[in-house]
Amino acid sequence: MNLEVIRWRSAAAPAEDALRARLESEGFSVFRWRDAPDAAYSPHSHDHDESLWIVEGGITFGIGRQLYRLEAGDRLMLPRNTVHTATAGSAGATYLIGEK
Repeated sequence: MNLEVIRWRSAAAPAEDALRARLESEGFSVFRWRDAPDAAYSPHSHDHDESLWIVEGGITFGIGRQLYRLEAGDRLMLPRNTVHTATAGSAGATYLIGEK
C-alpha cells in the first residue's frame, strides 16, 4: 500500500453503509470511530495497513512535513509503520477505519 489521499468527487454525501461495504470488499476489517471536536493524537504508527474513510466532519493528518485535511467522503490510504499525527476539526470527525 502507498500513502494516498483520495478525494470525494460526488455531490452526494457519502453513505456509511456503502463505504463500509467497499472497504470490506477490499479485504479490510472495518470499525467506526468518532473523535470529539479538536481531539488530537500525538505521533504514532500502526503495524498494519489502514484505510480511513471520513463519514462526517473533518480531520487533519500530519505525515512528515505534510498536512492532509480530509472532509466527509475523503479517504486516506495509510501504509503500516507510517508515523503520523491526527487532529479532528471543530465539529469532530466520524470515520471508518479499515485494517489489514
